[in-house]
Amino acid sequence: MSRIRVAIAGVGNCASALVQGVYYYKEKGEVTGLAHSEVGGYRPEDIEFVAAFDVDSRKVGKDLSQAIFEKPNNTMRFQEVPKIGVTVKKGPVLDGVGRYLREVVRFAETRDVDVVEELKASKADILVNYLPVGSEKGSRFYAQSALETGVAFVNAMPTFIASSSEWQTKFTEKGLPIAGDDVMSQLGATVLHKTLIKLLVDRGVKVDESYQLNIGGDTDFLNMLEQQRLVSKRESKTSAVRAMSPYEMPLRIGPSDYIPFLENEKICYIWVKGKYFGGAPLSIDLKLSVIDSPNSAGVIVDALRGVKVALDRGVSGPLISVSAYCFKHPPVQMPYEEAKRKFEEFAKGERDR
Repeated sequence: MSRIRVAIAGVGNCASALVQGVYYYKEKGEVTGLAHSEVGGYRPEDIEFVAAFDVDSRKVGKDLSQAIFEKPNNTMRFQEVPKIGVTVKKGPVLDGVGRYLREVVRFAETRDVDVVEELKASKADILVNYLPVGSEKGSRFYAQSALETGVAFVNAMPTFIASSSEWQTKFTEKGLPIAGDDVMSQLGATVLHKTLIKLLVDRGVKVDESYQLNIGGDTDFLNMLEQQRLVSKRESKTSAVRAMSPYEMPLRIGPSDYIPFLENEKICYIWVKGKYFGGAPLSIDLKLSVIDSPNSAGVIVDALRGVKVALDRGVSGPLISVSAYCFKHPPVQMPYEEAKRKFEEFAKGERDR
């Protein structure tokens, strides 16, 4: 099999966990913690990092293996990473750094690189977008850069690109696959909440109302204190859960607060109220605690391999099954078990997209 050449936009906690994870599975040679040891014949260790972009002076100019451990990153360090030979380059700031992030980001004073030229020189297959929530202009800039370079695009954050008909057409016309939007963690709040609602509906329970509250202590939660940057994030998470019910219900979902000492730990509270046979009342009160970034990386390794399979087969435009399985706001929402089945069928060549 060929290598999967990946460029990264945004060298934050999620990028750190992804890079560490690739080397972890390469070194350990095991499959514990993977939903799929192989996707279309590709293993996690087939991923190779060839370019990276950021704006923080503590990361720009450093080898990716070092930059992933620089502040303000604070996810767990579970794997030592050898020198990769990829220097983090300065991308444009645009709207990528909001009001609260400006308190912790140290802007590199070097000039912005030409992202298109850097992508061309790297011979990247796929560009993965890890910009902060609310980076609408920044995300579109990197998506357009991928188009101009002939590179596939994986949108891990909640700017709606893969789920936008306009961008779908652009990538289809360029003969490039796209997957997104907003990564759905391996076992995170959204996949747990949507699966719970689907189970209740399937068992005949009438769900009256539900909420999901999330707290954490990393730059993602600091950034999301700025409510204006949260519009697409709330829509992404809410639509994923709401799609599991055939009827409307009062539903409130989203990040609730930033607690610095939690660092990259994310704590989620899910509450559901409903009634079942004879109108008898039911309530579920659930707490989930995870290290957030490895939770994301466990899905992105599948998304990257799925997109590489599409590249190998000449499939362009939105990848319906990959997006439904790996992301909160895909072009087509599906129950988890259906999305998983279709993703695996796509990986085996039994489904076009």
